[in-house]
Amino acid sequence: MSIDRVRGYFRERGIEDRIREYETSSATVELAAQAAGCEPARIAKTLSFRVGEDIVLVVAAGDTRIDNQKFKARFGCKAKMLAFEEVEPAIGHAVGGVCPFAVNEGVLIYLDESLCRFETVFPACGSENSAIELAIAELESLSRSLGWIDVCRLKEA
Repeated sequence: MSIDRVRGYFRERGIEDRIREYETSSATVELAAQAAGCEPARIAKTLSFRVGEDIVLVVAAGDTRIDNQKFKARFGCKAKMLAFEEVEPAIGHAVGGVCPFAVNEGVLIYLDESLCRFETVFPACGSENSAIELAIAELESLSRSLGWIDVCRLKEA
């Protein structure tokens, strides 16, 4: 189970006890915000894409969506999300629990600038009912991201 991979990853870093497991699903931004007791924007959703031969994860604020023009300018191709059945084998976490921690070798991780407006955010921890509250600097370090990018925009109301 992928939450066990994440739990082990965090155990090695001394923060396993900060993982929150909820009685209810946190598989969507809205459900995660309810479970965590925060605004949806502070949910750090992890989106998975195929970019050429690479698997790319983009961690973004919960109130954003991919901006196709920005994505194409950054990666040189149209944003193509992984199909449901591709996600777990490619990343190591199933849909609803995808996170930037303890992922399969070779997965490329980026953080979207939309997260920078918050002191802390709540990414998933490998299951559809888990999360961890992290300061932005912790997310940057623990995700082993390749850096900050700007490929999102706020959703229209």
